[in-house]
Amino acid sequence: MHNAMIIDSKDDVAVAIEPVKKGDTVTYTVNGEEKSLTALQDITIYHKLAIRNIAKGAPISKYGEHIGIAACNINAGEHVHVHNVASRRENLDI
Repeated sequence: MHNAMIIDSKDDVAVAIEPVKKGDTVTYTVNGEEKSLTALQDITIYHKLAIRNIAKGAPISKYGEHIGIAACNINAGEHVHVHNVASRRENLDI
């Protein structure tokens, strides 16, 4: 059973659709393929977790849109939230 979801194949994060405990297997589908990883931290329902390693300074995508940049290295399975994501103003004049 899936306990997380991804909207766009470019996403770096999945959204927990139920509470996830550290050590739980997180399962989601992307492009019709079921994927899974191990949660490295507790994840509150509707919060994000990294589905791949994200390097410090790299952009982070959710729902196919950039939501910020990694303020530090984030490992796959870690909680992604305000403690490790920095805001970056997009160029809206383009």
